[in-house]
Amino acid sequence: MSLVSNLFLLFVMASVLVYYIVPRKFQWIVLLIFSYIYYIAGGPRYVVFILFSTLVTWLMALLIEKTEINGNHKGARKLLILGLIFNFGMLGIVKYTNFAVENINALLHLNLRGIQLLLPLGISFYTFQSSGYLLDVYWKRCKAERHPLKYALFVSFFPQILQGPIGRYSRLADQLYAEHRFEGNNIIRGFERILWGFFKKMILADWAAAFADAIFEDPAKYNGVALLGVLFYTIQLYADFSGGMDVVIGIASMFGIELDENFKRPFFAVSITDFWHRWHITLGTWMKDYVFYPVTLSGWMGKFGKWGKKVFGKKIGRTLPICVANLIVFFVVGVWHGAAWKYIVYGMYNGIIIAFSGLMAENYRKWKKKLHISGKETWYYLFTVIRTFVLVVISMYFDRADSVRQAFHMMKQSITQFAPAQLLLIPAGKQGTSFTPYALVIIAVGCVILFVISLLQERGVKIRESLARLPLPVTVAIYFCMLISIGLFGSTAVARGFIYAQF
Repeated sequence: MSLVSNLFLLFVMASVLVYYIVPRKFQWIVLLIFSYIYYIAGGPRYVVFILFSTLVTWLMALLIEKTEINGNHKGARKLLILGLIFNFGMLGIVKYTNFAVENINALLHLNLRGIQLLLPLGISFYTFQSSGYLLDVYWKRCKAERHPLKYALFVSFFPQILQGPIGRYSRLADQLYAEHRFEGNNIIRGFERILWGFFKKMILADWAAAFADAIFEDPAKYNGVALLGVLFYTIQLYADFSGGMDVVIGIASMFGIELDENFKRPFFAVSITDFWHRWHITLGTWMKDYVFYPVTLSGWMGKFGKWGKKVFGKKIGRTLPICVANLIVFFVVGVWHGAAWKYIVYGMYNGIIIAFSGLMAENYRKWKKKLHISGKETWYYLFTVIRTFVLVVISMYFDRADSVRQAFHMMKQSITQFAPAQLLLIPAGKQGTSFTPYALVIIAVGCVILFVISLLQERGVKIRESLARLPLPVTVAIYFCMLISIGLFGSTAVARGFIYAQF
């Protein structure tokens, strides 16, 4: 059930209606029922996976808490490890078995068979969310939830099950189980956010995808527009993923539930580190809290840091453990994105840049001082934004290409060949090549609108509050224009599912 389908919109309307009709003490039950209806609609046989993850982490959290109360910390740690092995083990078997088999076959010249199983809906997201809860209980950041059905709602809440954001129990639980009065403002704010998400997804993402897919699927035919292909994919990915987040957050807002923001204008980032603070924020914070800090504070990393100080000196010795931890984090980020070497390279590319920047931080400060650069200059800010954008776009070759080999091949094409007229040979949506120039105009106008709004937000302008202050007819006219544009231009593109739903 796609987030942009008419069926899903009817599903959301029905769930909101029932949610506010029933007595408020039963509202969380309504959310649970609709969440499982949504999940079952995506494939009944896959319910076993989310049930397994839910039951394992719920039960293990209770056992961990009870064991800790009895003063048996080692026992609690063993239960934690067991719970994580079960939870991530399920994800590993489903998502990475075939990848492992392929590499074993290639390495040992065997012919082992993989498993025939489609990836269950949202498995990476609810696995990380439930594992984070388990770790939070172990670290006493939250108390274990006694009610199995309430915990099941936390894991399966339907707006976020498809592509996040990855929620924290301490932030979501009270909202999910609370009694919410009907407030028209929540419905309006949710509608605004959903409309903006549809605009980004159906106009920008789906149109950009027509060009990105054609170029990456046949790089030999479109060898002169490889650079444009990766730019189209960058537009597609951002508009698709952030648009999906807008829809998800908007739906939750209608229930009076505030989900975490997952994007903060990432293409205004001044470094790769800053980019990952703005892009897929909940994944980044999950990695920081549950991978980066535990690794850097571990005993073996402490020993590694002492060794680094002896060999390389105090400055590098202090930085080296952080760099290694970043490499580990982004290896995990790469593996999380998919079972393919290109995703591992994608993760390590980002990790190496961040690690190298950490090692060179002192040198950068010295060079800037010698060149009399304070860092506050407009030209320097623009330079860092453009530099970061270029580095991000390079990473997108690995994210979109079919293989690492193809990614490097298309990078070479981007430098050695450029024939933008080839774009006009790419069929645009259902209308074919006759509509291609108009599709390019649609993408360009959509990018300008997105850039202007993002720029205003970056400067502190609160768009929705500004809209609320406008005369009602003007606000209605803006909404009407957006609806008409989505209906006219979005309907002519080839509808596509959300990219991050595959993770």
